[in-house]
Amino acid sequence: MTDDARPEHRRVGDVDLTTWRTRAGRTTADAWARLGERYGALPVLVLTLLIGIAIATVGTWLASEVYEAVQGGDDVAVLDRPALDFAMSLRAPGLDAAVTGFTDVAGTIGMPIVAVLFLVGFTIQRRSWTPLVLLVAASAGSLAMTVAGKDLIGRDRPPRADAVPPYEHSPSFPSGHTLNATVVVGTIVYLLLLRESRRVTRVTTIVVGTAFVVAVGISRVFLGHHWLTDVLAAWALGLAWLALVVTAHRLYLTTLRHRDEGAAPAQPVRSGR
Repeated sequence: MTDDARPEHRRVGDVDLTTWRTRAGRTTADAWARLGERYGALPVLVLTLLIGIAIATVGTWLASEVYEAVQGGDDVAVLDRPALDFAMSLRAPGLDAAVTGFTDVAGTIGMPIVAVLFLVGFTIQRRSWTPLVLLVAASAGSLAMTVAGKDLIGRDRPPRADAVPPYEHSPSFPSGHTLNATVVVGTIVYLLLLRESRRVTRVTTIVVGTAFVVAVGISRVFLGHHWLTDVLAAWALGLAWLALVVTAHRLYLTTLRHRDEGAAPAQPVRSGR
């Protein structure tokens, strides 16, 4: 039995991730289990994540279409300008520098470093390729969604006069820092929960991860690098993609469970003598 397939490693608290409550879930899990038996659990996981990336990218396109329609009616502007004005009223040189340093942790350099550090720890501890596959796929999907959203909308960032340097030049929608932090940190939190047996530890992990993701989004508005709706959209898209990643891993665990239970030796039949 692989480390991933151990019963204690497929649960989050009292929840067995290989148990599907809906008929659609059970049907999908059974189909994926049959594919896993034929082609191997890990290749099927990779295939599932690739399909998920395609779905997430299409979802970003749909979200962009909806956003453009709403933006055309000026319904989002009522949120953006007041939020930025409030952020500007809170600024001070020392606070601006501290927030800039913090938000850099979720940037194109900081977030990959965080992911790699946790990835090395997961791989060494679990002796499994699963954390690598999940984190790489989660990051790739997040990047694809960020690029797609920026190319489709091309929204201008807040005016430079209202922003804290250094200035950024890519389109504003969605917030890449927020989207990447939501997905990468969310995946790390999920992987940690699979190995934490104490409820207080699980709750602490969720609270710390959530606080970090929320703080990253707020920092982008505070610095004037994004509008509030860019951050709200990034949170929504990131959570949707994270849900797909977790679902893919649940299907993988279900495939391993079916394989191991099917390979288990039959119990000897007693003769009754």
